[in-house]
Amino acid sequence: MASVTGSSVSMTAVSCSFKHTQGRISRVNLVSLSFNGKSFPSLSLRSAPSRFRISCAAKPETVDKVCKIVKKQLALADDATVTGESKFSALGADSLDTVEIVMGLEEEFGISVEEESAQSIATVQDAADLIEKLIEKK
Repeated sequence: MASVTGSSVSMTAVSCSFKHTQGRISRVNLVSLSFNGKSFPSLSLRSAPSRFRISCAAKPETVDKVCKIVKKQLALADDATVTGESKFSALGADSLDTVEIVMGLEEEFGISVEEESAQSIATVQDAADLIEKLIEKK
């Protein structure tokens, strides 16, 4: 059981079934989740890789900051709509613009983004999630 402070999302239940072989748990077979009292379909992991990861989206304030930086770096109008789902390419960013966005994010958040990680950023949400991951590692 877990909750996220400052957010309306709280995980209320997680249930898993495991394959038990030769005295060891060798694989997660099924995962069921419940958030804010709403149940989601069970996830069958029988054909999935042996590692299962649950990750949480970045805080709304981080996404908002990234949106502002993206708007500034791309010289978008103040009334332009930029959300977490916005793709840099759909906003008109080319590879140089993306590098400049990453540099702006590094400066604003006091982080350093490795080139390999920077190449995986396609949306505002991707950037915000990476920022929080890097801040958490500090």
